[in-house]
Amino acid sequence: MSKKISYVGKDLEAMSFAVNYHRWILREFRPFWGRKAVEVGAGTGSFSKLLLEENFETLSLVEPSEMFDQLKRNISAIDSATDINFHQSVFAHVYQRLASEHRPDSIIYVNVLEHIEDDAAELSMIYKTLPKGGRCFILVPALQKLYGEFDRKIGHFRRYAKIEIGKKCQVAGFRLVKLKYLDFAGIFPWFVKYKMLKSDSLEGGAVALYDKIAVPFISRVERHLPMPLGKNILVVAEK
Repeated sequence: MSKKISYVGKDLEAMSFAVNYHRWILREFRPFWGRKAVEVGAGTGSFSKLLLEENFETLSLVEPSEMFDQLKRNISAIDSATDINFHQSVFAHVYQRLASEHRPDSIIYVNVLEHIEDDAAELSMIYKTLPKGGRCFILVPALQKLYGEFDRKIGHFRRYAKIEIGKKCQVAGFRLVKLKYLDFAGIFPWFVKYKMLKSDSLEGGAVALYDKIAVPFISRVERHLPMPLGKNILVVAEK
């Protein structure tokens, strides 16, 4: 079985406390949304809940791990006009079905692509799934020099450079609409915790504190002042 199936999404569980951070990502993506979306690696649904506020016609949620049942409970409990579909699978096993049945124009990978060993093949499948003008929305961890035991523990194959993820999208056939580093201020605390102190855990309390105190200020600054580096990279790529 492919290593894709081994991803269990525990980092997304801690990131459920990062509401401001997720809303920051949504603001960056929002001008480029279509009407029919797929979220790959939906975890327990913390980002999916916010996607339901975006008023998509359809939202297909793909999650291969043990978190699928919780995802389905969490999202099914929300009253929404969006037509929601659930798929307990990896994208490689359902992309043809998604293309034929749901015809998505927006495919979302937030903290997921780094878990996939053959990311080039994944990007190629995304490209095949989308119609002309459809878009892929990606957030990945940045800077391989920050890679540490925590990344290994949760199944990250890599952290990315901006030029690397941009080139991989272009090789797959995409045109880059948006490519930028995100969260410059997060580089130093991440380096201290995960490289110097060699931590292998992500605590919900620490995530919530950073999200409440730092993210509102940082997101306002980066809205007007592009950063040369960041803890993450955000991509919008169009077919």
